[in-house]
Amino acid sequence: MKKVVMVDDDITNLIIAKNALIDKYDVFTVPSGKKLFRLLERVIPDLILLDVEMPDMDGYEVIKALKSSKNTEDIPVIFLTGHIDPESEIKGFDMGACDYISKPFSKQILLKRVEVQLLIEKQKRDLKAELQNAILKTVADLIECRDDITGGHIERTQKYLRLLISALMRKGVYTDELVLWDIDQFVMSSQLHDVGKISIKDYILMKPDKLTHEEFEEMKQHAVYGEEIIKRIGGGTTENAFLEHARIMAGTHHEKWNGQGYPYALKGEEIPLQGRLMALVDVYDALTNERPYKRAFSHEDSVEIIKTARATHFDPEIVDVFLETENSWRIANG
Repeated sequence: MKKVVMVDDDITNLIIAKNALIDKYDVFTVPSGKKLFRLLERVIPDLILLDVEMPDMDGYEVIKALKSSKNTEDIPVIFLTGHIDPESEIKGFDMGACDYISKPFSKQILLKRVEVQLLIEKQKRDLKAELQNAILKTVADLIECRDDITGGHIERTQKYLRLLISALMRKGVYTDELVLWDIDQFVMSSQLHDVGKISIKDYILMKPDKLTHEEFEEMKQHAVYGEEIIKRIGGGTTENAFLEHARIMAGTHHEKWNGQGYPYALKGEEIPLQGRLMALVDVYDALTNERPYKRAFSHEDSVEIIKTARATHFDPEIVDVFLETENSWRIANG
């Protein structure tokens, strides 16, 4: 159920609003801006109904604070006021309000305005997701055109990431960080973890034999190239949370727990969680599938290799969860 917060110093307005919305929404009422911010420490609503004229902290001060915080800047705000004039209305819209409702308001008008704004927000999110998917699909197809291994690899690693994250959440491992992520967004972003391969020379990327030392050193640069590419994409938009996940994965999925990975030789928890997760699923998929320079290992052999690399290549806590749930990977691997 969508959450709506009503902020008004008039108890009668709070009661009217709650009665109007309670059948469709989870409604919270607070009598002041200060109490709103206390509520926001534990509840992030889908929409805020905000009285303009309040003592101590008026609606303009409240919306300014809301829009200055990353945690609340995207929450739609409808202003409630008994005195609408063009200048005040324009000021409110300039500060980020999405609508105005005149007081006294009817239950029907309040309910309809809330419905409309929540529908608009849903459409915006759906459009954003479609655009993100279109970008990712285009880039992933481009990578696949140059590296025929990568297409299936991208699909499989997304599947394994979901398995791993679900298991970590059930086991209570790294949940403090994982609960802050949009997991669908994170998994979607993983499609770009090898985007840096676009910048690798064809004769290296498509070589059917094992790479020479010099060629491997060049191949290792795909992690840095990937970060740079995603930084350039992200620089053109403020809607880049999923690209931040992608940038981190691209740059750190070849780092090792013992500090002997590349490109930055990060060690232990210096490696972002995104990179530590991607490292394990990336290696598992590489082990269980044929490459020009190696045969495919069985699921059992791959599990043993990962087990042996616990606390050297991989985060030991992530490996422990993987080992406890590896049978689900066997099933997913077919």
